[in-house]
Amino acid sequence: MKVEPLTCAIGAELSHVNLGAASRDAGLVAEIRALLLKHRVLFFRDQDITRAEHVAFARHFGELEDHPVAGSDPEHPGLVRIYKSPDQPNDRYENAWHTDGTWRESPPFGCVLRCVECPPVGGDTMWANMVLAYERLPEHVKAQIAGLRARHSIEATFGAAMPIEKRLALKAQFPDAEHPVVRTHPETGEKILFVSGFATHFTNFHTPANVRYGQDFTQGSSQLLQYLISQAQIPEYQVRWRWKPGSVAMWDNRSTQHYAVMDYPPCHRKMERAGIVGDKPF
Repeated sequence: MKVEPLTCAIGAELSHVNLGAASRDAGLVAEIRALLLKHRVLFFRDQDITRAEHVAFARHFGELEDHPVAGSDPEHPGLVRIYKSPDQPNDRYENAWHTDGTWRESPPFGCVLRCVECPPVGGDTMWANMVLAYERLPEHVKAQIAGLRARHSIEATFGAAMPIEKRLALKAQFPDAEHPVVRTHPETGEKILFVSGFATHFTNFHTPANVRYGQDFTQGSSQLLQYLISQAQIPEYQVRWRWKPGSVAMWDNRSTQHYAVMDYPPCHRKMERAGIVGDKPF
């Protein structure tokens, strides 16, 4: 197996490895897991694997989860189909920096995403290293956010375009989750900046230490939140991947954010993702 880092901050392409074979090889899975912790997102080309092999490989890392909005393959529960077509010109749920499923009490460990069909050009995906984003924050910002917590909402994101009854039912099924703004990686112990597009507000900002006047309550907290969310936009923390049919990306969802670039004309973009159940952030 050849490992080629793609940037100085994040991402490596692995060649001379077949994920179908890896789905039956625990030793190879262990090597890939170690590389995932090091590089945070791994890329593979020319993966002629079946859906069953896709699911079997991902299950080495944990149980798989369905998505309440995007449908799963009926024969392979947990293999979510992210299919974009010319008939969905306004489907823009992915083109924002986000960490998957932070509206869950236990967001995903990671994901294995395979390209089935993609535009001839455009439709790349970008990832950002949120460990590095935290490390390079000014020290006074680190001190300010050390104990902060934030709400993450599926209602305000996936549910926003739904009729109100359906939106409220979605929130009843998945109440807003609360997570630390800075989480600790459960395997490496690294500190991670853990707010993204699903975060709506801080839950414990309004304290005498933070609020001098009324304007600090709303504007002050929202400005800080937007500043933190914007850290993923810094190019030095990023890697960008151009898809081809059969390409696969696997990422550590705990320490990264990603952004699906929707710069392509009306055409099909079909991706299949196995999301792996994670743990409660601390």
